[in-house]
Amino acid sequence: MTDDAFTIGIEEEYLLVDAESLDLSEAPEEMISACKAELGERVEPEFLRCQIEIGTSVCATVAEAVDELRHLRATIARVADRFGLRPISAGCHPTAEWSAQTHRDRDRYNDLKRDLAAVGERMLICGMHVHVGLPGRDDRIDLMNQASYFLPHLLALSASSPFWQGRDTGLASYRIGVFDNLPRSGLPPRFDSWSGYRRLVEALIGTGLIEDATKIWWDLRPSDTFPTLETRICDACPRLGDVAALAAAIQATLRMLWRLKGLNQSWRKYDLMLIDENRWRARRYGTEEGLIDFGRGSVQPMGHLVEEWLDLVATDAEALGTRSEMLGLRRILSEGTSAERQRRVHEQAMAEGADEAAALRAVTRHLAEEFLA
Repeated sequence: MTDDAFTIGIEEEYLLVDAESLDLSEAPEEMISACKAELGERVEPEFLRCQIEIGTSVCATVAEAVDELRHLRATIARVADRFGLRPISAGCHPTAEWSAQTHRDRDRYNDLKRDLAAVGERMLICGMHVHVGLPGRDDRIDLMNQASYFLPHLLALSASSPFWQGRDTGLASYRIGVFDNLPRSGLPPRFDSWSGYRRLVEALIGTGLIEDATKIWWDLRPSDTFPTLETRICDACPRLGDVAALAAAIQATLRMLWRLKGLNQSWRKYDLMLIDENRWRARRYGTEEGLIDFGRGSVQPMGHLVEEWLDLVATDAEALGTRSEMLGLRRILSEGTSAERQRRVHEQAMAEGADEAAALRAVTRHLAEEFLA
C-alpha cells in the first residue's frame, strides 16, 4: 500500500433552525457566501435551502479529521448565529414538514428534482459519509464486498432520527427508510472486479440513466471523485465524539480486511438478504435489540458484538493510532445513541409538564446544544 492508503475524509450534512423558535429555516445566500469566504470548498449548499454540507480535506488520521470537523462546526455555528440560525446534525428534524421545504434553484438541483419527482421532495434528511483511501481499484471492490457485513452495525450506532414530522416513528433511524426510496440505494451488489463494477456504471451512463457514478447512492460505494471507499449508511451524528468513534471503526475495519487479504484470507460473504435483515433491525431498534450473529445463528446483544469488533480490529486500531477513538463505541452504548438520547429528552420534558410541541422543541434544542458540545 502507498502512503495515501487509509487516509480519511469526513462529510457531514447539517440542518439549520431558527435560533429562537428552533423551527427549520432556510439559509440565505449571504450566509452560504460568508461560510465559503472562510472555509472555501470545504462547505457547500445542499439540495434543500435549509441544509448545508461540509467536508474535511484529506487527512492522515482520524484525530486530524476530527480537529478539522471541530473547526468547521464552530465556523458554521458562528456564521449562522449572525443570521439568527443554529445548525443541528441529525438524521431528521423532529418536527419539520418536508412539504414546506424548497430546493435551491441550480441546474444540478433542478435536474435532481425533476428526476426524483415526489421522492426527492421528501429528502429532508442528513447523513455522515466517511471516505477511506484505498489506491488499488480492485482492492476497493474486494473490500466493499466484505465490509457490507458491518454496515448494519454502523447504522445502529449512528441512529439519530427517531422523530419525523412531529411524531415518534418507533424507528431508531427513520432517515434510512426515506433514503431507500431513491433508485440505486441500499446495500451495494457484489462484483468480481473493478472492471465488473465499471461495466455496470457504463451501462447506466450509456443508456442515459445517469451522468456519472455520483448518482449511485449505495450505503457503501467506490467514490467517483477520489481513490476511496465511501461509507454512506450513517445518520448525521450530533456529537463529534460519536463521529470520531464511527470513523475510526470504518477505517480500522477496512484495514483489517486488507490485512487479511495479505494473508490470503477474507471475511465470509453472507447473503445480502441476511445482511439486509440486520440492516432492518438497526433501522428499527438501533442498538437496543441486538443484531444477528450469522456464525452463531442467533441474535446477539450489541454490547457483545462491539466487544468482538474491538478485538477483531485491535491490531489495526493500534497501527492507525485510533485505540482511544474506537473506545467511543463503548461510550455510545453506555450513554445511548442519539435516537435514545432524543427520546429521553422528550420523555423528561413531558414528565415535567410540557405539551407535545414543547417537548419536541426541547429535543431540537438538545440537538443544537450537542452540535458544539
